[in-house]
Amino acid sequence: MSCVNLSIDIARRILEASKQRAKELRSPVSIAIVDSGGHLVLFERMMSPYGWATGNISIAKASTAVMFNQSTDAVAQWGAGIPGFASSMSEMTHGKFIMAAGGWPIRIGGATVGGIGVSGGNAPGRDDEIARAGLGALEVMAPAIPAQPPQPSQPQQQQHSRPYMQPTPSYPSMPAPNNPSMPLSNSGVGQQQNVPVDQQVGTQHLVSDQTQEEENPYNDKMQFNDSRSGGQQ
Repeated sequence: MSCVNLSIDIARRILEASKQRAKELRSPVSIAIVDSGGHLVLFERMMSPYGWATGNISIAKASTAVMFNQSTDAVAQWGAGIPGFASSMSEMTHGKFIMAAGGWPIRIGGATVGGIGVSGGNAPGRDDEIARAGLGALEVMAPAIPAQPPQPSQPQQQQHSRPYMQPTPSYPSMPAPNNPSMPLSNSGVGQQQNVPVDQQVGTQHLVSDQTQEEENPYNDKMQFNDSRSGGQQ
């Protein structure tokens, strides 16, 4: 049993929409609306010389649509191949079953809450068309999808000409060049803090060799001989 009920107000709107379409087609019909249990909710019979028969047929169409949760035209298509199906169902439901087009289930929110049946159309397919016109009232009553609230604008980030790249073995981080505008510390460490270790070691060896040359006054044979007391030999 569905949790949504067919109110009298909704049933009346469906009936009025079907009635309006019947007037446009100049087709006096009987319109019946039942709830999900097949109980009659609304019924109206337009002026017709054979309205006494169309009234019961419209109620049977609405009940059949609810019973099988599909149109009575669809029930007639597959039910015709079952021997004795129509007569058996009509007897068990006390005449509230019929296999003829013009009955449709009424669905609200995906749940079947009732059915509509139309009978007495003066042309083939009129009953079905008038019934579907009544269901069109549900689409008009459906609430509109609410518009999404405006999203706050995101602050635009400043675009950098050279994007930052995470150091990897293929792209190691390079030492920053010395900035002439930056004052150097008294110890002078600021100039060599980014120099690789192997270059620092090579520089230390070079300075050490030069210092040894300057401290050794006898760096060649000539100077050594001149410094002897015997003079040059």
